[in-house]
Amino acid sequence: MNFKDQAEQFFKSGHTNNWAVLVCTSRFWFNYRHVANTLSVYRSVKRLGIPDSHIVLMLADDMACNPRNPKPATVFSHKNMELNVYGDDVEVDYRSYEVTVENFLRVLTGRIPPGTPRSKRLLSDDRSNILIYMTGHGGNGFLKFQDSEEITNVELADAFEQMWQKRRYNELLFIIDTCQGASMYERFYSPNIMALASSQVGEDSLSHQPDLGIGVHLMDRYTFYVLEFLEEIHPASQTNMNDLFQVCPKSLCVSTPGHRTDLFQRDPQNVLITDFFGSVRKVEITAETISLDPNLAAFESKPPKDELAAEPLKYAEQLPVAQIIHQKPKQKDWHPPGGFILGLWALIIMVFFKTYGIKHMKHIF
Repeated sequence: MNFKDQAEQFFKSGHTNNWAVLVCTSRFWFNYRHVANTLSVYRSVKRLGIPDSHIVLMLADDMACNPRNPKPATVFSHKNMELNVYGDDVEVDYRSYEVTVENFLRVLTGRIPPGTPRSKRLLSDDRSNILIYMTGHGGNGFLKFQDSEEITNVELADAFEQMWQKRRYNELLFIIDTCQGASMYERFYSPNIMALASSQVGEDSLSHQPDLGIGVHLMDRYTFYVLEFLEEIHPASQTNMNDLFQVCPKSLCVSTPGHRTDLFQRDPQNVLITDFFGSVRKVEITAETISLDPNLAAFESKPPKDELAAEPLKYAEQLPVAQIIHQKPKQKDWHPPGGFILGLWALIIMVFFKTYGIKHMKHIF
């Protein structure tokens, strides 16, 4: 087996980089749990190795700075305020009214205005495995954004098809925690997509972890048990996707979680959790020297040291620094301030009154 065959065997999973798009679509304080859901997933994928540069985080509301928050600058995902998922290193890429259906679809399809910063772009390619997590309020075939607009399952399916046609992903894992969540992946038709949902059509996705101090539920049931499962995962874990399908049975979630794998080419049993939730660099340590190209040896010859030292290096003067330092400041033309003339006239009148009195005013006017 030659070197190229060994490399192909080593990279048999087909992806070289990981991305995550995490979206909370709900505003208002009573939807606190949706922000906590998204931040908890954000915390997990960062712990498993996906850097902020490869995460697009969209939060429709800032619960950490909400005036109703009894603990400012915090968002908790466990009762009794045990785990703060906001922390001090959260990088929110789209916040508040930036979280719209249009912006979400633009991120997925890459149709971003030229002036958009790099942190707001999904710079994936055909070797990228992408995790897309969404949470909010939904119904049969739609998910609400900001309580003012909605994205349909047809629009989402067409966006994924555009991503496939433009070679923006290798494999895609779609997870949604909302009411009737399974309806959002019914219309998918693009290859290499695996989808999970918190509830079937006609079912509600229920909340979890009420906290009396904060006054709202802290998380949704499905996301809570998924994250409890992810806490046991480490970067070298061999846990596969079939294990993820079993994390929240109906006895725990009350709703019936669903998944779809018919569009996915690999067997879920052979798909590691870290293929989507982590970013493990594929490195093989070897003591042998591997020559990638024998022609590279011709370019490795270095010039003699005498040639390098022949001409001393010097910097060209970009500005006449010496002249700027030693030049004298230019004399400015002096002009009396605006109130100087008025003050002078007031002084003249006062001296006149003191000398001649009011009886001589008739000679002036």
